[in-house]
Amino acid sequence: MKRRTFLKGSALLSTTMLINPSLLSAKETNAFGIKEGTRKFSITNSFEIQPSQEEAQLWVPIPLDSSYQKVAELKYEGNYKEAYISKNDYDAKVLYVKWDKGTEKRELTVHMNVVTMQKEHNLSLAKNDMNYPSEVKTFLEGTAHIPVSNKMKTFTQNIIKDANTPLEKAQAIYDWTVTTMYRDNSVIGCGIGDAKRTIEEKIYGGKCTDISSVFVALLRNANIPAREVFGIRAGKSKISKVCGKADASGLAKITGGQHCRAEFYLSGLGWVPADPADVTKVRLGEKLTNEDKKTKDTKAFMFGNWEMNWVAFNYARDFVLNPKPAQYPLNMLGYPYAELGEDAQDYYDAKSFAYSYISQEVV
Repeated sequence: MKRRTFLKGSALLSTTMLINPSLLSAKETNAFGIKEGTRKFSITNSFEIQPSQEEAQLWVPIPLDSSYQKVAELKYEGNYKEAYISKNDYDAKVLYVKWDKGTEKRELTVHMNVVTMQKEHNLSLAKNDMNYPSEVKTFLEGTAHIPVSNKMKTFTQNIIKDANTPLEKAQAIYDWTVTTMYRDNSVIGCGIGDAKRTIEEKIYGGKCTDISSVFVALLRNANIPAREVFGIRAGKSKISKVCGKADASGLAKITGGQHCRAEFYLSGLGWVPADPADVTKVRLGEKLTNEDKKTKDTKAFMFGNWEMNWVAFNYARDFVLNPKPAQYPLNMLGYPYAELGEDAQDYYDAKSFAYSYISQEVV
């Protein structure tokens, strides 16, 4: 079996860089005892694609490097013909893998060590101007699933009403999204995230992509840059077991743990995290109402913060993968995407695909 390995040497972090003691001793700033600091996750993503007479292609989302997480190590091995990291629209990093026709069982293992950073965002630093950097303006534009139109702007204006500053408008949109939308566990995977259909047809139930996409669409129509962030839950949550769990040693089987969050941009602060979908998840999972204290605490925390037991992949929506697949554009890339010949595989069905994710938190 031919094997190849790629180590991302430029992003390797020494042990002394992984933990900042001053951060670990930071004060608790929320109702859940979540402190500023770092967490490290060792994630293994394994693939075993069955034999066929068709050429097989696979695109695997790779964690991004950002202000809230760093990829400490990335390596992969398998019996593929070729494999390399490709860049895509929205700067999405993808591991592209290809197998020839007639290969017996197609195998691939991807190992990722990621350090996530928990930090508090001081919303009082937000400025009131809307003069955005050019690279941010991309996230004001509409896409197939995130419409920007006069009709949507009118709908948004009815939500923000008398809000004046960008922060006040974002808060009003967040409050409306959390209160109006609800988690529907009958939806497959993370949902489609079709904000246009959701709003026009008043389909307010959904999963995380559905809820985050509505939040993002409303923000863009209020002239506030916003984007969905696709990733996967990697470890135990202090907020609720429905937001992530692991065994006593920190081991978590996270196949199917994909989760979509959101960010919006404010002058003076930059990108601000938010997660309206997890508010609805906690509310449903723990049988709460909007008036229960835990719902209110979760809602307060998830506007300006994320709990970093989660690893982000990319911001990509309605885009074409590189190299170009037979079927395109792709709605989003929170899951691995594969084609046998010209037939796309069902990435929601991990068992038949077949792939798995395992995460080990390193203390």
